Amino acid sequence: MIVKSLKDIIGTEDETSGENWSSRRFLLKKDNVGFSMNDTIIKAGTENYYWYKNHIEAVYCIEGEGEIEKVETGEVFQLEPGTMYILDENDKHKLRARTQMRMVCVFNPPLVGKETHNEEGYYPLLTE
Repeated sequence: MIVKSLKDIIGTEDETSGENWSSRRFLLKKDNVGFSMNDTIIKAGTENYYWYKNHIEAVYCIEGEGEIEKVETGEVFQLEPGTMYILDENDKHKLRARTQMRMVCVFNPPLVGKETHNEEGYYPLLTE
């Protein structure tokens, strides 16, 4: 059994930040459960371009409001607490946060913990 608290992660190597986001990584590849899980904060008033070409990501919004745009089609979906989306086709997308958003994010294959978005908006596929 694995039990962790957010207070155990904040300020450790399992908390990673970018210009517009902060990711607190609860589960990583080293936990050997087949996926990783993050508690992610997206800053209010930001637009973020992402493309997880190496991972499938499922996201559950638990706080805040915003929208996600599927770049290839221009479709826009509103996000609020209780909304889930999955990037099941490695979708290029823009995430716009009207207010600060808090999301629970699950990645497969699992993240190792050192990943940050590169210039094309995706995480490299790390094995260690």
